[in-house]
Amino acid sequence: MILAVFFDAAGTLFEPREPVGRTYARLARQFGLAASEDAVAAGFRRAFGAAPGLAFGPGHAPDELRRLEREWWRRRVGETFAPMGTWPGFDAYFDALFAHFADPDHWVADLEAAPMLQRLKNDGLKLGVISNFDYRLYRILDGLDLTRYFDSITISSEAGYAKPRREVYETALSRAAAAAHDAMHIGDSEHLDFAPAAAIGMAAVLIDRGNKQAAPSIAARTARICSLASVPEVAQVF
Repeated sequence: MILAVFFDAAGTLFEPREPVGRTYARLARQFGLAASEDAVAAGFRRAFGAAPGLAFGPGHAPDELRRLEREWWRRRVGETFAPMGTWPGFDAYFDALFAHFADPDHWVADLEAAPMLQRLKNDGLKLGVISNFDYRLYRILDGLDLTRYFDSITISSEAGYAKPRREVYETALSRAAAAAHDAMHIGDSEHLDFAPAAAIGMAAVLIDRGNKQAAPSIAARTARICSLASVPEVAQVF
């Protein structure tokens, strides 16, 4: 029986209001660099595909974590634009970009998120977030009115380990006082969410909104869904 349900955050519960490459390029123009959305999007994918997880090991003080988080993002943004060269406005640009993605107004919650989470709460399940994000996630979830549904929020930087490392999942399970076999995790990444959750014994659910199958595809303790609305149904099956 599933007693606790965990969710990835960005890409699962909410999305940026506009494509990331478009935002990066649009703001860059304001700070003196003309770059196409396609070129910036390609640079973003390259930089983040090769990046280490947003985690720095356990034991850091909060102020040090904030500094490390910001520096991690600054390096990724720098790598995104590296093929286009440097420009004098980069520091101011990064400050504006970092603030932009901290603002909940620039994110949009999945329309199914709130009703689905409320149904799970009504069923008596513990709910949590497991995300490779930094401290800005708390403000985003608050602004999207989603925080109230969760009993715990585990972010990689504070856990000290990033998905797909098993330690970040174990941290979240410990906070919920839940065993892996009594828990389920939902995310949009096969590599970061689906495979590692299954590997430690959790029920694993992959959300793929591009696959419009009529019903969830369930096999043993894994499932593939195209809508968050299917989560309560899948939880009952497991």
